[in-house]
Amino acid sequence: MSYTAKIITGLALGLALTLPARAQVKAGQPFPALSGHSLEGTLPDITGKVVLVDFWATWCAPCKASFPAYSELQREFADRGFILLAVSIDKTAAPYDEFLQRFKPSFRTVRDGAQKLVAEVRAPAMPTSYLIDRRGIVRSVHSGFHGDATLKTLHEEITRLLEEKP
Repeated sequence: MSYTAKIITGLALGLALTLPARAQVKAGQPFPALSGHSLEGTLPDITGKVVLVDFWATWCAPCKASFPAYSELQREFADRGFILLAVSIDKTAAPYDEFLQRFKPSFRTVRDGAQKLVAEVRAPAMPTSYLIDRRGIVRSVHSGFHGDATLKTLHEEITRLLEEKP
């Protein structure tokens, strides 16, 4: 085998071996456990709850637009077993803290400063939200935030999941 063929074969094998680790979390798959990712902040008990995990960043304009809408969702559905958890991917705490002081969300936020959870999930864009059923299975993935259209879709999906028997 020529030297070039060996390099190409090695690269192909290396790529094949890394693909499973790089797979994106999709609808129908379990969402990774939140513990063990060095998240900064207090994690809510999500056992048996319908959960929306939203990955966001302080520099992301659609993320800023999503926070008031997500606060509405949290207020509307909290009593029925819904939790919204916003996971910031900001590496430093100062912008994160300033963002929270400015927007004052009614839902729980944590910071993935080490970016371990977002790396495992492989969120395709900022923001990306994962709607998870009571069994921990991702039921839908929403890439980006598109104002009322996203809010309407999430409202319908959350309502449907909350009506399902555990």
